[in-house]
Amino acid sequence: MTEHLPAEVDTVVVGGGTSGNVIAARLALAGVDTLVLEAGPDFGPFGSAAWPPDILDATRLGHSNDWGYDSGDTLPTRVAFERARAIGGCSDFNGTTQTWGHRRDYDDWAAAGNPGWSADELRPLFAEGTRMMRVKRYRAEELTPWQRAWYDGGTAIGLPQLETLNDLDQTIGFAPEDNNIVDGIRWNTAFAYLDPVRHLANLRIAGEAHVERVLVSDGRATGVTVLWRGERHVVRAGRVVVCGGAYNSPQVLQRSGIGEARMLKELAIDVVADLPGVGENLHDQPFLLLSWAGSERMSAAMERLRGGGWAPDEQAMAKAASSFDPDAFDMHFLPYSPTHRGAEKRWSCGVGALLPRSRGHVRIRSVDPEAKPLIDHRFLSDPEGHDAQVLAEGAEQLRAIAAAPGMRELVGRELRPGPEIGDRAALVQHVRANPDNYWHPVGTCRMGPASDATAVVGHDGQVHGVAGCYVADCSIMPTIPRATTAMPAVMIGERIARFLLAPAGGGA
Repeated sequence: MTEHLPAEVDTVVVGGGTSGNVIAARLALAGVDTLVLEAGPDFGPFGSAAWPPDILDATRLGHSNDWGYDSGDTLPTRVAFERARAIGGCSDFNGTTQTWGHRRDYDDWAAAGNPGWSADELRPLFAEGTRMMRVKRYRAEELTPWQRAWYDGGTAIGLPQLETLNDLDQTIGFAPEDNNIVDGIRWNTAFAYLDPVRHLANLRIAGEAHVERVLVSDGRATGVTVLWRGERHVVRAGRVVVCGGAYNSPQVLQRSGIGEARMLKELAIDVVADLPGVGENLHDQPFLLLSWAGSERMSAAMERLRGGGWAPDEQAMAKAASSFDPDAFDMHFLPYSPTHRGAEKRWSCGVGALLPRSRGHVRIRSVDPEAKPLIDHRFLSDPEGHDAQVLAEGAEQLRAIAAAPGMRELVGRELRPGPEIGDRAALVQHVRANPDNYWHPVGTCRMGPASDATAVVGHDGQVHGVAGCYVADCSIMPTIPRATTAMPAVMIGERIARFLLAPAGGGA
């Protein structure tokens, strides 16, 4: 935690989130003079009393220090897009589920002109991230009664019971989750990556430091302007690495004059690089939550477990296939412990459509970094109706599990969507009327070769046409992997850090 901003450093990391902390730690360990500028607070190392209890509590999703983003009036219902504004980023908030996806996801990235990103090349980086994040795997006997019911019940529709979700060559099945929980604490990237290097003199971390823009001169990044302690500061740097995530990284670039020229000119921003892909290609895995009333037997079993002090909301997950991807998988099934909506308790299981075709965008409306951007996911807008159909198929599969002998007595009657939403057409209509997200936004600074007019960064994360300016977070994903994006975000930090540290012209 720095008390003074340096006038000049070798590398500025914009955002101390999931990927940014990985980048900063790897650079600092290599002796690079590194400054992390985090828009939210830096609560200090693990054990500091400043850490909010909800961020530490791994049994529930975190919620404090949120950016406050939502869909506004772009969707039929207002959808919150929770993002953590604090050191650790969304590794402070998430459900701790660590999944990798499928081989095809990353091999497709490499085949699209991004060398170094194939599944076999990334596998060691996933393994290193798993080690650093202290990821462990639940055993079947550790699952709560609600989680175990779905893990066992999946066999009714042919979902085998797997040991892990993270075999890149494996397809469908239910498995206990791999998770980054240490003694009940959500082990975020600040604990995992920054704490071991906080003592280094060449690493400084500034909290409540909101980067306004990247400074560019003669086609090269030369530093940043940052709002810190009520004043605007300039920090010169030989290299700037933007790690704000899918919502914030494109905003930083746009405020810096990097983006679609016409939009920038409308905001009186001088165009540094006309890159129309900045802020485009936004996508997340649309989600549908099904809920049941539960049963006295299930409630009693869960209350007994809670009496022992440990009953996480999330513990098991299935990889499942719709008719659109029968050879691999394109859905997650996510059992979720009971929640209350008003006076009514709901026992839930959701379905996420992992390979969405709908695309939206993020666009600034002002040069003020505190002004909320337009975030328009355009959920379920693909012309073929693919995304809504996948969720409807997933709902039918979940209903089939819930109706199986032995299961129906545990889950009780369906509350949402409700039995009156019966056939496929009615399910699709319900899905369209109730869009929701899976908290995995990606793609707004898309990675690809310079010959691709929609690409923002090259395979090494460097912004096309702006030397010394990089992006390293989930925004660079060309397409979303069949995964929760927490571990892929860590992997991206590991991958880009190796590119940054490689000798000029060398590989990594």
